[in-house]
Amino acid sequence: MSTSATSKMPGTLMDTPSTEPCDAAAAGRPWLRTGWMMTASGWSANQFSALLGAYRSELGLSESTVTGLFAVYVVGLVPGLLLGGPLADRRGRRPVALTALAVNLLSSCMLMAGSAATGWLLPGRFLTGLSAGALLAAGSAWVKELSCPPYAPDAAAGTAARRSGLFVSAGFASGGLVAALIAQWLPHPMATAYLPHVVLAAAAWAVAHGAPETGRRADRTRSETGAAAPDRAAAPDWRRFRRTVLPLAPWVFAAPAIGFATLPGLVDGGLAGWRTVYAGIATAVVPGSGLLVQPLARRLAARHRTATGVAGLGAIAAGLALAVPAAAAARPGLALVAAALLGAGYGLALSFGLTEAAAAAPPERLAMVTSLFWTAAYLGMLTPYALALLSRWWSMPVLLAAGAVLAALTCGAFAALDRGAEADRTPA
Repeated sequence: MSTSATSKMPGTLMDTPSTEPCDAAAAGRPWLRTGWMMTASGWSANQFSALLGAYRSELGLSESTVTGLFAVYVVGLVPGLLLGGPLADRRGRRPVALTALAVNLLSSCMLMAGSAATGWLLPGRFLTGLSAGALLAAGSAWVKELSCPPYAPDAAAGTAARRSGLFVSAGFASGGLVAALIAQWLPHPMATAYLPHVVLAAAAWAVAHGAPETGRRADRTRSETGAAAPDRAAAPDWRRFRRTVLPLAPWVFAAPAIGFATLPGLVDGGLAGWRTVYAGIATAVVPGSGLLVQPLARRLAARHRTATGVAGLGAIAAGLALAVPAAAAARPGLALVAAALLGAGYGLALSFGLTEAAAAAPPERLAMVTSLFWTAAYLGMLTPYALALLSRWWSMPVLLAAGAVLAALTCGAFAALDRGAEADRTPA
């Protein structure tokens, strides 16, 4: 890996201040330039979630249609992740991330057009997912690498891997609330609610355009020094990935999806005239709680490697258990408390998942391994659709109770797998 001394040599790839028109703060924190792209990605995902009720009431779309549009995001997101990660490893972070952000902006314009012609909604949601997936894969790696030496010499351990998750959570928290407030009080809500994301995405693109490329830095350094390239890239630690990342990953977004997409619809009977605002508050509470628990995540990670993951799954199980009486009695206040617990579990699980995925990945495979984590995590976004289908046979309180039990069992299995891994690492 490069040293800080190398980064200051004139004429090298790390001689970025001479070629980039940025102020002192941005030069000292280049990750901040790319972080706003991640915020735009999270914003684009959650702005639609806050408008689910409005699409039913304003445009007369059926419950199944609205839920299907919510799920189409994941259908586009998965190929975006699986293609964007390897492509970013081969071609570099900047071209993949900037192209994905441009498509992300275009998708919001298509959703705006959907207010007049609903046929635009399906391709708009698909492109939102596709672009967000590629942006998460390339952008997460870009932010992580710009948060490490030589770009950030004093970065704390673990901060680099978690930072992209913080920016995404900020977008989740802001996008849904702002869209809901606009939809409640401004004219033409199904169009104007998307304007803030268009502005944010355009500004983020302009800011990130000058950030230094990091993805193919190792290859370029070998070329400059004359060192021979290895015959084969280092393989990721798939055993670690399977034991610690995969069991937890689907819960990362299953929890917030239930909190802001399922629960509001179960308790809105007494919210006449305020359903959209309540949905926006829910979409802010869930990721907002995820942001607030990050200091706890750092303390838990310092205490034990998997403590953050265990705590996240425990919080998700508790949130689902509390959602049962909230749904059964249609209590909006209690549902928000449950959503906050689900959000705390989301924040802890996301922090752990990103850190473990980065630890399991060699530098030249970082975007690919990160994209696999995001893919497994975003499969959890299909949970509201699955719950809607299963509600034909079982009531929602029963399904939520089953989810709480399943989360608790996953937590126990996760802890057992970690104990097995510790035993494997302990010398005889």
